[in-house]
Amino acid sequence: MTAITGVETVVVNASLRNWVFVKVTTDEPGLIGWGEATLEWKARAVVGAVADLAELVVGEDPERIEYLWQLMYRGQFFQGGAVTMSALSGIDQALWDIAGKKRGVPAWQLLGGRVRDTVTMYDHLGGGDSSIVYGAATQEGFAESAIHSIDEGFTALKILAVPMGAGLATGSQIRAASEVMGAVREAVGPDIQIMVDLHGRTTAAAALQYGRALAEYDPWFFEEPCQPGNPATMASIARALPFPVATGERLTEIQQFRDHLAVGACAVLQPDVCHVGGPTALKKIAAIAESWHVPLAPHNPLGPIATMVNQHMGFSTPNFLIQEVMRGDVPWRDEVVSGTLPIVRGKVTIPDKPGWGLDVDETAAARHPYEPEPVVEIGAEDGFLNDW
Repeated sequence: MTAITGVETVVVNASLRNWVFVKVTTDEPGLIGWGEATLEWKARAVVGAVADLAELVVGEDPERIEYLWQLMYRGQFFQGGAVTMSALSGIDQALWDIAGKKRGVPAWQLLGGRVRDTVTMYDHLGGGDSSIVYGAATQEGFAESAIHSIDEGFTALKILAVPMGAGLATGSQIRAASEVMGAVREAVGPDIQIMVDLHGRTTAAAALQYGRALAEYDPWFFEEPCQPGNPATMASIARALPFPVATGERLTEIQQFRDHLAVGACAVLQPDVCHVGGPTALKKIAAIAESWHVPLAPHNPLGPIATMVNQHMGFSTPNFLIQEVMRGDVPWRDEVVSGTLPIVRGKVTIPDKPGWGLDVDETAAARHPYEPEPVVEIGAEDGFLNDW
């Protein structure tokens, strides 16, 4: 029997976030697995959580993936939570990588087999520029970024057009969001899918204000129109808007996804494979969503390992819709992780290398050690705080 001999983390600072890579080693020479457990602004906590979970799995058979998932989840008195689930996700991903490598097959083949030949990607226009990511970019900046994406072949993109604010949006805020959305729509034309990320910045009432104002620009969906945690509120927004609502990036438990689907809280589900418990959990979430005829557009502004894992899930998941990617965060991505799939005309084609098909250069990674993520200014005009 092959046995797990170690679980380590490699933290790589990538400007706005620290990628937390997880390396699982075995007693079989050369057989290692890689996963990603990135959780923004919580890198050090996740590293500690990975070390805690490592004590449960070292010495175990890495091919007992479901058993080890249950052991890491149920083997603790306090179950779940974003930090623990992210740590679990990274280890789970690495186990699937090992399983594929041991059999000499790509991970998608073990995750259900090929259901499609290509996976459609969409570009997040954040791209590493904090002024865009946090909503202070000009409409000209958004339009230029959108044109660049379309020139590179993307047929879908996402913008963060809505500013942080109070319980209700002001006229100037609504006009600013409309100007950004209008500029992007004018720049890319009527046939490009534009998703609008509200980032949980808005109350239900404010989300409806923005929705009414932006409807004329034909958004493909509104993402996170309010803070997570209240499926009934999300459902009220979904019923009132004339276009689809998407959510799920900050949900970490299978039951949370079930509860959102049961009340019709969204038309598109966005689980994050780095936060929900890895591919093992994501397959279950996808199956629940399939029973409600709801497609998946997995959340992914993270590192190259997370992107590749999501792509493998897309190739093997029937109700997969589209995959997010955030490009341009750092120019040296391919120096640290090689083997990623090229995006051609907005799509990637199915890979054939064993496991995830990636190689991590730990020497290159060490050139970008952990640094604290930038502090986000969320102060409101009255001296209190905004959601961001």
